[in-house]
Amino acid sequence: MTLEILTPEKKLYSGDVYGVQLPGTTGLFEVLDKHAPIVSALNKGKIKILKTQTNFEYFDILKGFVEVLNNKATVLVEGASVA
Repeated sequence: MTLEILTPEKKLYSGDVYGVQLPGTTGLFEVLDKHAPIVSALNKGKIKILKTQTNFEYFDILKGFVEVLNNKATVLVEGASVA
């Protein structure tokens, strides 16, 4: 699955990943390879990028949205920083 994390200022992350865990408005949820299409709002929290099943990277965000379509997850966020 391809993941892009974008802010209004720059691209924070772009690459192929195993999956991504996101802070949704009703709690954490995970998107893995070949996930069904979805659009969701995101709350303040941590994005956990699953590069492999054992290798992770984290970003703190204030809020945002995610769109998953055709095995690509695009995350649009505000107030992001490397955790």
